[in-house]
Amino acid sequence: MEEKLSQQSHTDLKAPVSQLSTNLQSTFKQRHSHFDQFFRELLDNAEQSLNSMFVRTYGMMYVQNAELFKNFFQALKRYYLSGSAAVNLDSMLSDFWADLLERMFRLVNVQYEFSDAYMECVIRHTEQLQPFGDVPRKLRLQLTRAFVAARTFTRGLALMPEVVNKVSTVSASPSCVRAAMKMLYCPYCSGQVALKPCQNYCLNVMRGCLANQADLDTEWNNFLDAMLGLADRLEGPFNFESVMDPIDVKISDAIMNMQENSMQVSQKVFQGCGQPKPSKAFRSRRSVKETGFTGRFRPYSPDARPTTAAGTSLDRLTTDVKKKLKHAKKFWSTLPDTVCAGERIAPGDECWNGTARSRYESVVIGNGLANQVSNPDVDVDITKPDIVIRSQIAALKEMTSWLKAAHSGNDISIDNDEDSSGGEESGSGCDSPSCETDPDIYFSTPPNPVKPKVNQVVDRSPSTDGARMSQGSMALALCGLALALLAPHLR
Repeated sequence: MEEKLSQQSHTDLKAPVSQLSTNLQSTFKQRHSHFDQFFRELLDNAEQSLNSMFVRTYGMMYVQNAELFKNFFQALKRYYLSGSAAVNLDSMLSDFWADLLERMFRLVNVQYEFSDAYMECVIRHTEQLQPFGDVPRKLRLQLTRAFVAARTFTRGLALMPEVVNKVSTVSASPSCVRAAMKMLYCPYCSGQVALKPCQNYCLNVMRGCLANQADLDTEWNNFLDAMLGLADRLEGPFNFESVMDPIDVKISDAIMNMQENSMQVSQKVFQGCGQPKPSKAFRSRRSVKETGFTGRFRPYSPDARPTTAAGTSLDRLTTDVKKKLKHAKKFWSTLPDTVCAGERIAPGDECWNGTARSRYESVVIGNGLANQVSNPDVDVDITKPDIVIRSQIAALKEMTSWLKAAHSGNDISIDNDEDSSGGEESGSGCDSPSCETDPDIYFSTPPNPVKPKVNQVVDRSPSTDGARMSQGSMALALCGLALALLAPHLR
């Protein structure tokens, strides 16, 4: 009989905690799915929109070079999925603009032949020439911050149900089960089957049984605060939607800038890298206009563009998840209070106090393992913290550091399947509140423009270019010398 009551007590003890944990898991599994689906569809929509717009605008010129843009979006998707372990975002963007410059430079100067060495000279001096204007710099900052924030926030949402699930596997100790059996079924011995425990009695039993879980609360709340802080970034300066939705417009702006300044850019290149040889295949009777890159971009109509992905918008998703995150705070420390409420306890003094129907006189002890040394109803060994729960505390602490880095625009590799960079940060380096003081960084004209502080990630100064040129051929060195002499004009 006692064994059956013990088993029933274990079940009765676990049931309300499991129900609350399951509800929390379900809530954040859904939110993770919504955000992840939204970000993925937004990437797909952006790629489809660029492809459709560029086919209409540039025709065969785009079709012949479409793999460049396809590879660009594939790299963005890989970065979203796997982070810096799979894609170095800064290097990828540099390669994209260098490749685009090479293709466009050949197209606008189709009457000449360019060797690979000549094009290397051109690419090395992209920073000085700025053929695409300021678009590459701005887009790099936007993409880095938006992708780091989106990826890290999604991983944070995925971690929450994982933590809850692992904590829910922690079994009640034998002393806890004995205390629960005494609280729930000892009244049966005196025929008081309907008598329920006093609230404070119930609290002491549950706080003893859930002492390890309560120790999660500090790091859990720190994690939630970091999630809420990053959610604010997603609503504001690091808005993924406002970066990806008009990315076709931004890239086309860069292309237009190159077209409009192609003569000046070409002249500076010819002065610095030498006069190229005329193309043998080029027929003199055909003009550059007939042969070269002449596509012009037509500004998009906002009404013609999709305004949402996954049937929603980032603002709506973020507003909803912030409410859920706030509601989840102090979940672990309030579990005993949530369980010891309603029909599970008896109000007033007409309740079971552990020995009789009477007032419960003992003091209600605090939450957490350390406080259980004075628990009058449950024997708790405070020298042996639960290993599973300690590991989840560590996981929350680690994720909190990633969230804080993302809040500052930095990426810490958080890939679990591949070797990472040892926790090194990379990114734009934006420290609150200075992130919100540079409106020129953002194209998307938010209601309250913000102006982030930018720390350079990659040194692309002319002096670095000169160091690289010294390793090349004598001809390229002479080209570099000429460009160095012309540097004031190139700026």
